[in-house]
Amino acid sequence: MRETVSDAVGWGIVGYGWVARDYMAPGIRAAGHRLVAVSDPSADSRAAAEREGARAYAGIAGLIADAEVEAVYVASPNHLHREAVEALAAAGKPILCEKPMAAFLSDAEAMAEAVRASGVFYGTAFDQRHHPAHRAIRAAIAAGRLGTVTAVRIVYACWLGRDWTSCPGQTNWRIDGAQAGGGALIDLAPHGIDLVDYLLGESISDIFALTQSRAQDYAVDDGALLIGRTPSGVLANLHVAYNTPDALPRRRLEVVGTAGQLVALNTMGQTAGGHLAFTNGSDGASEDVPFDRQASPFTEQVRAFGSALRRPAERDAYSIERDLHTARLVCEAYESERGGGGPFS
Repeated sequence: MRETVSDAVGWGIVGYGWVARDYMAPGIRAAGHRLVAVSDPSADSRAAAEREGARAYAGIAGLIADAEVEAVYVASPNHLHREAVEALAAAGKPILCEKPMAAFLSDAEAMAEAVRASGVFYGTAFDQRHHPAHRAIRAAIAAGRLGTVTAVRIVYACWLGRDWTSCPGQTNWRIDGAQAGGGALIDLAPHGIDLVDYLLGESISDIFALTQSRAQDYAVDDGALLIGRTPSGVLANLHVAYNTPDALPRRRLEVVGTAGQLVALNTMGQTAGGHLAFTNGSDGASEDVPFDRQASPFTEQVRAFGSALRRPAERDAYSIERDLHTARLVCEAYESERGGGGPFS
């Protein structure tokens, strides 16, 4: 449901790095909401926020005390999510926290307990739920257009070299296991795992993975293949990677059923657009499927969260228990290869 002007929410952001600056802040504006304040220890990041008209604080306490901040997007490095979520929950501030929930499963579980104890409105920022093409796929599945769904296949890959940085002068925390919790698997696979749940209405229950450290010269995994199965028997295959050059095809989503197949190209990611096609299982005829190619998943995510903030009946779309299950699946995926003791455990 799209908001009216009266639904505009005053947002705070914890951690004003690449995703927050390049995608969330524009998404807030495009949705008709307001970026009120940012907290970040970096003076450069605070200056960037101030140029956007936001108040800037070095620590989260200032943001929490800001009366105009109605909801907070947490986009700090993974290992700092717990600290921010616990503080915000204690203050009663609604939270939209970037995925993965945390760098370590114990932190994710503690975050879930803080949310339960406070009763605060919480969501994990699985923006792929909000891509208009993925909404169209979900509607087609629900309408029975694919018949009995048998498989979901996802490729979500990019190139992330050691020298990549979101801001000048900052190190690449995504390749540091102590800060990120792992590599490509923990960063990219949660989107696919959650998307399976969104499209099918049921989560993966069994999961296994193989990881690789093949092309990049860092300690965490630069690629992974995951296979999973839902309780009803749908098979899921996910290929995630930090070792695929950006010039190559690297974003693909397929849903296969007994009556047809849907293929989405270049929809996995932060930007609007892409292509969606349906192939009929009876005669092989293919047709384009229309969807809103102008709305980015970040803009739609802001709209959905803001609408649920104003209308509590819509909060059933958010579930800390479901998100914690996704975090546990990531841990199980790592452990399935290493026999326990993976980087996320």
